[in-house]
Amino acid sequence: MELKTRISAISAIVAATLLPNPIVFAQQETSAEEQEVELIVVTGSFVRRSENFESPSPLAVVDSVAIDALGAKNISDITQTLTINTGAENNPDAFTQNATAGTSNINLRGLGVASTLVLLNNKRQVVTAQPNNGGVNFVDTSSLVPMIAIGRMEIVKDGASALYGSDAVAGVVNFITKNDYEGVKVTAEYQDGKYGDNKEYVIQGLWGTVNDDSSLMAAVSYTNRSPMFVSDRRLSRIEDDVSALGNPGSFFIGPAPIIDPTGCAEFGGFPQIIRPAGTVPGLDVGFCGFDFVRTYSYVADESRVSSYFKATKDFSDDIKWTTEVSYARNRAERGGSPSFPILTFPTVPADHPNNIFNIPVSFFGRAIGFGAPGDPANTESDTARINTTLTGELEDGFWELSYTAARNDFLFTVNDTLAQEFQNALNGFGGQGCDPFTGSPGVGACEYFNPFATSYTSSPNSQNVINSFTAQQQIDSESNLQVAEALVSMDLFDMDAGTAGIAFGIQYRYQDLTQDYDALSNQDRFSFVIGNADIEGDQDTWAAFAEVALPLTEDLDVQLAVRYEDYGGTTGDTVDPKFAASWRVNESFSLRGSVSTSFRAPSIFQRDGGATSLNELVDPLTGSTAFAGVRASGNEGLVPEESTAYNLGFSLEPVDDFSIELDYWSFEFEDLIIQESFQAILNASPQDTERVVRAGDPLNGPILRVNTTYVNANSLETAGLDLVSSYRIDTEFGQITPSINATYIVDYDLTDPQAGDIDGVGLRNFNNIGVSTPELRVNFGLNWAVENHSANMFVRYIDSYDDDQNCADGNEFDEQCTVGFKQIDSHVTVDFQYNVDLGSIYDTDTSYVLTIGGTNITDEEPPQVFTNSGFDSKVHDPRGRQLYARFAMEF
Repeated sequence: MELKTRISAISAIVAATLLPNPIVFAQQETSAEEQEVELIVVTGSFVRRSENFESPSPLAVVDSVAIDALGAKNISDITQTLTINTGAENNPDAFTQNATAGTSNINLRGLGVASTLVLLNNKRQVVTAQPNNGGVNFVDTSSLVPMIAIGRMEIVKDGASALYGSDAVAGVVNFITKNDYEGVKVTAEYQDGKYGDNKEYVIQGLWGTVNDDSSLMAAVSYTNRSPMFVSDRRLSRIEDDVSALGNPGSFFIGPAPIIDPTGCAEFGGFPQIIRPAGTVPGLDVGFCGFDFVRTYSYVADESRVSSYFKATKDFSDDIKWTTEVSYARNRAERGGSPSFPILTFPTVPADHPNNIFNIPVSFFGRAIGFGAPGDPANTESDTARINTTLTGELEDGFWELSYTAARNDFLFTVNDTLAQEFQNALNGFGGQGCDPFTGSPGVGACEYFNPFATSYTSSPNSQNVINSFTAQQQIDSESNLQVAEALVSMDLFDMDAGTAGIAFGIQYRYQDLTQDYDALSNQDRFSFVIGNADIEGDQDTWAAFAEVALPLTEDLDVQLAVRYEDYGGTTGDTVDPKFAASWRVNESFSLRGSVSTSFRAPSIFQRDGGATSLNELVDPLTGSTAFAGVRASGNEGLVPEESTAYNLGFSLEPVDDFSIELDYWSFEFEDLIIQESFQAILNASPQDTERVVRAGDPLNGPILRVNTTYVNANSLETAGLDLVSSYRIDTEFGQITPSINATYIVDYDLTDPQAGDIDGVGLRNFNNIGVSTPELRVNFGLNWAVENHSANMFVRYIDSYDDDQNCADGNEFDEQCTVGFKQIDSHVTVDFQYNVDLGSIYDTDTSYVLTIGGTNITDEEPPQVFTNSGFDSKVHDPRGRQLYARFAMEF
C-alpha cells in the first residue's frame, strides 16, 4: 500500500535540513517509508493513489521536525504562525474570551473557529462544552495529544464538506500521530519571558515498541505556565481601561450621577466629569472611574497534563486492528478585577449611617475596587477520547470500520456579587450571621455595607459583610461525541492512463451538550454575570458519501466527490458535491483547481442554548467605553449556512530545489450563522429598551446589558492568494534554504444584520460580525545546516489595518469623525533557533540534541489599539521576547 502526498515546500525542506544528524535522518527515512504504507488515504481523499499523484486540493504538511523548528510548545504556537489562520482565539483575553481561558483553536480564512474541521488521525474530536463569547463550541487543540506524539499536521485549505461533512467549511486540519515508533524519547524545555514572572516548563515522554504483528506507543506531557499580568507590561492607555463603575463609585440622584463626594481621586479613582461645574451645587456630575484591568492577565496561570496511547494488532495479513486512547487535563486561572460592577442599580437608604446625602440614592459602582487584589476566574477542562478501527485489505482495495467516542467536561467558576444580598447589606442586613427577617439593621450580627469612600478611612467594611453578598458562579458543562463509520475504497476500472478508484461509505454522528448552572445562576441572582437557565440538547446525523478518482490522461487527474447528510427536524438535509482536477503540464509545472459546496448546521448551543458574557462596548450616545454584560439567547428558527469554495493554483520548479506554489482561493457564504454584534445593535438602536438595558434613565443612562440572539447573516465573501516558495542551496558552509510563506486577502465582504454591507478587508471589524483581517501576512525563513549543527530564522510580518472602533484623531469613532479610522501599525518579529547534535559529536549510542532559541527576540511591542488591554488578541501576542532551551534524549 503505497501513497506519496504532495508536501508543501517549506515544511519539506525544513524537515530535511534542520537536524542533519545521520541517526535522525535514518529515523526520518524509516518514518517516511512507514507513512507511505500507512497513508493509503491522504487528508482530502479516500481513494488510494499512485506515487506520482499530486493533490488537486491545496495541501500543506508541517511535520514534527518543522514543528520543533518553530519552537512550538503547544499546537497554538503552530497555528498562530500560519498565514492562513485569521482570528483564532489562542490568547487568554478576558475581554473577548471570557470563559475559555486555557483553550486554543484554529480559524482558517477567518471564517469562524467552528468552520475548520479538526481531525486526529482522520477521525473527529469532541468540541468544548463551554462556548466562546460568540456562542460557538469549537475543538480545543490544547486537549488533543502530547506534542511529542505528533508526526505531522496536514491542512486541506479548500472546502472539504463533500468528503468530511459539516464543519469542514473552511478546510480540514488533521493531526497525525507517529506510526510504529520504536524506542524512548524524553524532552525537557524551559522558556522565560521578559516581563513579569512569565515562565513555562514542558516535560514530555514517548515510548514505543514494534513486534511482528503488533505495536504499542504511549506518550505523556506536562506543561506549567506562570502568569503575566497587565501590570507587568502595560500596553494600553489608562483611559482605555477605566470603568465608570468603581469603588469609590458614583450615586444617582434622579437621572444625574454624582461622583462620591467623600473621595475619588485620592483613593485611586479617575473622576469623569460629564456636566459643567455648578450643574448640581457643591457636587460633581459624572463617574468615579476605576482602572479595572491592572489585575487582569495577558497569560493565564496554567497547568496541562496530556496522555496518549495507541495499540495495533494484525489479526492476519489482511486485517488490522488499531485502538487509541487519549486524555487531557487542563487547568487555568485567569486574573480578574477585585470585583465585578454591580449592574442592578441598588439603593442606599436615607438612614444609612454613611449616606451623606440623607436621601435615598442609587449606587453605581462595585463592592471592591482600588487597592484590592484581583479575583480570578478558573477553568477546568477534562477531555477523554477513544477510537477503535478495524481495517481489512481487499484484492484491489481496502475496507474500514471505526467507532469514536469522546467527551469534554468543562467547569468555569468566577465570583460575583449577589444582587439581593448586596441590597440587604446596604439596608443594614449584611453579615453571614444576619437574618433579615428577624434582625435589626446594623445591630448584632447584622452589618451595613459602606459604599462610600469613607470605607477607606473612618468606616471600613468587614470581610464578614463582603462575604455575605459574594458567591461563586459555577457553569458545569459536558459535551459528548459518538461517531460510527464504514468505508470501502477500491479500484473501479482500468483506463488508458491508469486505474480509476472509488471510495464510498456511511457515517452516523451523535452529539449532545449540557450546561448545568448553579442554583443562584438559575435564578439570575448575580449582579453582573447575572445567570442563566440550564441548557440541554442533542443532535444526530446520518451521512453517506462517495468519491471517484479518474486518471483521464497520464498528466490529468480528476476527483469527484459527493456527500449527503440528514440532520432531521427543522435543520433538514443537504447534498454537497466537489470537483477537483490536477494537470501536470510538464515535469516542472502543474495546475490544480477545485470547486465545492459546504453546509454547516446550527450547533446545539446556537439552537437551544444561551449565555451571558462580558464584553467591551462603546456607547454611541456618549462615545464612552464600557464593560457590560451581553446576553445571547438561542434561536430555534436558524437555518443551515451554505457556502461555495473555489481554488485555482499552480506548482512550479524552474530549477532543481527551487519551488513556487501559488493558489487563488475564494469562499462565498450564505445564511452565515452568527451571534448578533452587540456593538452593531448599540450603534443602530442605542435607545431600544428591549435590546439595550441602561441604569437609571432607560434611554440615556449607563449601559448595563445588551440582549442579542443568533441569526443568519445575509452573506460573507472572502478571497485571496497563498504563496509558498523555497530554494535549497548547497554551499561549502553547509546547506542554506531561504523560504517564504504568504497570504494576501483580496476580499472580505460581509453583510451584517445591523451594520449593513461591510468591506472588511484591512479592518479590525470591531463594529460588525467579522474578525480582524490584515491584508497581508508573510513569513520569511532562512535555514542552515552543516554536519551536527543547524539553525533557522523566521521573520514574520503582519500588515497594518484599520481600527473601526477608533477615529484617527484618537477618539472613539462616531459620525463626527471626518479623518477616518485609526491605523493599527504593521508588525515585524524575528524568531531564531540553534540546534546541536551532541550525540553525534561525542559518538554516543543515545541521541542528545540541545536546542536554544527565542521568539520575538527583538522584543517588539504589539501595535497599540485603543481598547481594553491595548492590543488585538486575535492577531498579536502580548508576551514580548521569549527565550527557551530544549534538551531531547532518544534511545
